[in-house]
Parts: sequence; C-alpha cells; structure tokens
Amino acid sequence: MKLAITAALDYRLGDPVDLMLHIEAAAIPEQLIVNAVLDVGNCEYFARVAAQDMIGDRIWLRRGGELNVRYRTTVEIQRDLTDYRTLDKVPMHRLPGETVQYLNESRYCPANKFIHFVQDEFGDVEGGAKIGRMRDWIETHFTYVSGSSDAETGALDSFVERQGVCRDYAHVMVSLARAAAIPARIVSVYALGVEPQDFHAVAEVFLGGAWHLVDATGMAKAGEMAKIAVGRDAADISFLTAYGEIEMLNQRVTVEAVA
Repeated sequence: MKLAITAALDYRLGDPVDLMLHIEAAAIPEQLIVNAVLDVGNCEYFARVAAQDMIGDRIWLRRGGELNVRYRTTVEIQRDLTDYRTLDKVPMHRLPGETVQYLNESRYCPANKFIHFVQDEFGDVEGGAKIGRMRDWIETHFTYVSGSSDAETGALDSFVERQGVCRDYAHVMVSLARAAAIPARIVSVYALGVEPQDFHAVAEVFLGGAWHLVDATGMAKAGEMAKIAVGRDAADISFLTAYGEIEMLNQRVTVEAVA
C-alpha cells in the first residue's frame, strides 16, 4: 500500500516565536519514504532533533509574522499485519526495557483509575483478545464529536462523557491497556478513511513481542496508516507546539492511495 500525503499549515505568529513541528512521516523499517518535500519558508532557526523512541524527527523553528508550512510525501507501508487479537500478553518480567514507560500513568492517561473497570469488564479474557474487547467497547460506547474536547481533556473526562475525537479515543484505549499491564502508547498517523481528514491519533499496544496499531474509532486500518510520532500521550505527539503567541489561519491534510 502506497499513500500520497499532503499537509498545509498556515499560522500568524507573535514576533518572534519558538515552535516545535512534527508532521513528517517517520523513516522506519515498517514504512518506506519514497519521496518527501518540506517547505517552512524563511526561518531564523531550523534544526532537527530526534523524537520519542527515535521514531521520526521533531523540528525546532523560530520565526515571526506568518508561518506557511507545506509538506508532501509518498509512503509505502510495509507493516506486519498480524491480527493482534490472536497474540499473547508478554509477561511483565520479560518486557523489553523500552516498553516499561508505557505501563505507567501519564498526563492524559491516568491508567490506575481504570484498573477495577478493566477487571470487571474484561477480566475473563487475556492478551490480544482483551485488547480487542477493549477496542470494540470504546467504539460501541463512544460518539465521535468534533470540537467536544480541548487540550485539557484526559482519558477520564472522555470516559465519563462517552464522546470525543481521535486523540480522546486513543487516550482511553491506552489507559485501559495499561490498566491491564499491557504496554500502550499513542501514535500520530496519516491514514486513509479518516473523516474529517486530518492528523489522526491511534493507540499502539505491545503484544507477542512487537507493537501493533489499534484504532478505537474504527476509521483506519493498520495497513493504511503512515506513522508520524509515538509517545506516552498527546503531549508527546503534537504536530505543532508553539512557545508564544500563535493564531491558526488554515490547516489541511489529504491522504490518498496511489499505485
């Protein structure tokens, strides 16, 4: 599967502003970057720094006035599409060191508050079957409502309100998995099937010795996503973080399948 991806971001900035940009599809073994062009205009400063788990790059920018970002790429997905529902949970004492942080609570994912719910609702199954039941439960009980959450909304808020956008679905999925002692992280992706089309957030769980993508919204398939970034929660995968005054003027993302 090849994906043709474009992103356009237009912002009005204070003078000057430091920004962290994270919109490029990651160059990792499970996806081949066939070609890519990134244009951020004239900036006072531009530097790449490694992102979480060495997946992708963050970009430091500094500039004032208007910021106009244009990105386009073609990505060939080469991901293992093993059905995670059939996989076993890795015993905690056998987990690789890099997965341990994804067992713990984080800002938007207070996993410990979900332990009793997970035991009561999903305690009769284990491993990938448990993750599958969690994913299905979220999709069935939640309503996707654009604009229903903000930067302060965490998994517990979304769980109570039973609504949200993709990041909220992913936060709940990550929290439930961690409450079951299964490492889980959030992933920003470009994906087919997302409505409205935008940067998309999904969960990724560690089962059977590997990471597996799980979209609780039901909109995207693992073989039709290009990873941008991974992290503990949405704070780690933001496509744009501004450390100063900023106003969004326009944002547009397209993802299409190509031969």
